[in-house]
Amino acid sequence: MFLIDKILRNGANSVMSLEEIIQEEIKEWNSSQARQLMLDGQRYYKGDADILKRKRMAIGEGGEFEEVKNLANNKLIHNFVRKLADQKVGYLLSKPLAIQTENETYKKILDDVFNKSFMKLLKNLGKDCINKGIAWAQVYYNSDGELRFKRLPSEEIIPLWEDRDHTKLNALIRVYEVLTYEGKEKKMINKVEYWDTEKVLRYVEYEGNLIPDVEAPEDTGHFSMVDDKGKKQSFTWSKVPFVYFKYNDEEQPLIKFIKSLVDDYDRNKSDNSNNLEDLPNSIYVLKDYDGTDLGEFRRNMGLYRAVKVTGDGGVETRNLEINVEAYKTHIDQDRKDIYEFGRGVDTQSDKFGNSPSGIALKFLYNDLDLDCNIIETEFQASLEYLLWFINQHLINTGQGDYTGENIEFIFNRDTLINETDSIDNCQNSVGIISDETIVSNHPWSTKDELDKIKKQKEENEITYPPGTFPLEDDLKGDVNEE
Repeated sequence: MFLIDKILRNGANSVMSLEEIIQEEIKEWNSSQARQLMLDGQRYYKGDADILKRKRMAIGEGGEFEEVKNLANNKLIHNFVRKLADQKVGYLLSKPLAIQTENETYKKILDDVFNKSFMKLLKNLGKDCINKGIAWAQVYYNSDGELRFKRLPSEEIIPLWEDRDHTKLNALIRVYEVLTYEGKEKKMINKVEYWDTEKVLRYVEYEGNLIPDVEAPEDTGHFSMVDDKGKKQSFTWSKVPFVYFKYNDEEQPLIKFIKSLVDDYDRNKSDNSNNLEDLPNSIYVLKDYDGTDLGEFRRNMGLYRAVKVTGDGGVETRNLEINVEAYKTHIDQDRKDIYEFGRGVDTQSDKFGNSPSGIALKFLYNDLDLDCNIIETEFQASLEYLLWFINQHLINTGQGDYTGENIEFIFNRDTLINETDSIDNCQNSVGIISDETIVSNHPWSTKDELDKIKKQKEENEITYPPGTFPLEDDLKGDVNEE
């Protein structure tokens, strides 16, 4: 028995309708840590870190903290989250996805589906899953009846899983905001969609309740088609038409592992910047000051760089001491920890400065490669699920049944290599392995490199009539030896 049926059955015993169950799920989702991490991940990726909210505080009268506005309050943002996310996406998803199958007709169809537009979608889904733990794509038909895939914000999706491993969807709730007008006033309203294997229901939130969306299509199918006679029919996929793409099996985003480290880095760099800016405004020791209050003193120092004193009065300064070595050690360790637990490559590392060998580069990219291996495993499963919808579409449109075909998706990674080592290895492999394999692994080769080599040999080849050979003098050319 499906999980949602069990929920409805239990709900019936407590007089809960489907709408009330949906509202309860939405309420729980809105206050969940998973959704908050998604919002934090997206916020940090865009450079909106917590340091921007910080105020310069000091102990005021009565021992309470109060904001200080006459001292420096620099807010330095270091967008490690964006760099690490883009690094993973660029490493794994920057090159076209290769599809292998023995059926050439099927391969041509899939090449048309997984085109450049789809690769852009896959890249964005990769970015979403890293920042939010899980990304979502909706399967739908456009107005021309073409099968399409649409990326949706993860924080809008509430999955209702059938199993504990979160591998099969039982139903799905989508909550999103829509801008509308009430009279002459702009207003944001929440729309709610409920999808399961048999139907889709659409609602609008109004005064705390869900009411049917009058602007939505009347049919409750996943999609509809019009036959030759103009009659419209509704259909369902028999599966929930949404495909998930996970960052890892736990669906935990990158921000969960490095947020505290990034915040500490931002805070310490900002504090150091504040200290450097406040350094000219060192602590002043006044003797017999000829003035009324300290505010006037600071104003005179700022405007005139001078102050009036009486008798034996004077002004002494006490400089702010900055422990440069301790600060540098701490900030360097923060940076190392961010790349360690974010599983990325620090391109400012000293190890990049000495033209590292291929083996050294593999060690440098080990953590990034490990993380991308996990992402690739999750994406392979998701693409296999997506392929089910494509195969059903091909059957429904009379293009053939390819459900029994074996398909392999190959992710071509953008790996950094030592070209000198790679070229030497290619030269040393001549006569041991095929020319095709050697050429394919050469760092400068292109897709049609073997054809170019063959053409070049044909152009440089000197042909002679059968049974004749060139004389030595002919090869040397005309030489006057007198």
